[in-house]
Amino acid sequence: MANVTAIEWTDTTWNPVTGCTKISAGCDHCYAERFSERFRGTPGHPFESGFDLTLRPERIAQPLLWRRPKMVFVNSMSDLFHKQVPREFISKVFDTMEKADWHTFQILTKRSSIMRNFLRSRYGNDRGPTHIWCGVSVEDGKRRARIQHLQEAPAGVRFLSIEPLIDDVGILDLDGIDWVIVGGESGPGAREMRVEWVRDIRDQCTEKGVAFFFKQWGGMRPKSGGRELDGREWDQFPTRRKFFMAAE
Repeated sequence: MANVTAIEWTDTTWNPVTGCTKISAGCDHCYAERFSERFRGTPGHPFESGFDLTLRPERIAQPLLWRRPKMVFVNSMSDLFHKQVPREFISKVFDTMEKADWHTFQILTKRSSIMRNFLRSRYGNDRGPTHIWCGVSVEDGKRRARIQHLQEAPAGVRFLSIEPLIDDVGILDLDGIDWVIVGGESGPGAREMRVEWVRDIRDQCTEKGVAFFFKQWGGMRPKSGGRELDGREWDQFPTRRKFFMAAE
């Protein structure tokens, strides 16, 4: 069974890995950790081990059973490219995604160099399948090196998740980037996101012709501040026609 999600830019989640460890400031108030740790020690619960990194091989084939096409966020409760996830396991996840090509898969990581190296070894100099979207998290200007790693990766589609946006990211190199998501932090201790930071990113995307998706202002709850920026919602997605032209 697919896991229904409230995340605006996807349809469902698929977690063949759960649990993670913090790597940068964007992890400080991790929603996945907060949720998982509530159940630590609960016998028989999927998160009996809390947010400890856990491989779940019994879930590998799940998307093959979902016959209706879906937008699938891969590992919403982990990072597929965590250094403790074996390369062979990552390969099995990609095997499933390549077979289930009626879905669109969205993979997001903060371990950008590991993802780049894996994609290079799998696809060589060719771009990967256009139904497998690969993205990196960029929460502030200190993490822009992840963008370069993504640009160096032969991903079929490349995207940035600038969420939680906790500081001005500055000038972004958007060459080869197909999609940018921006969102504010939510939950206890949510950090401020300034409107000028969001506008600047939107304007850079508009200038470069990159799809822009504004997820939320954030606050104590994800929907606390709504989703409007300058009087409208921004729900742009990359277009498949662009991908096919790039592959020709």
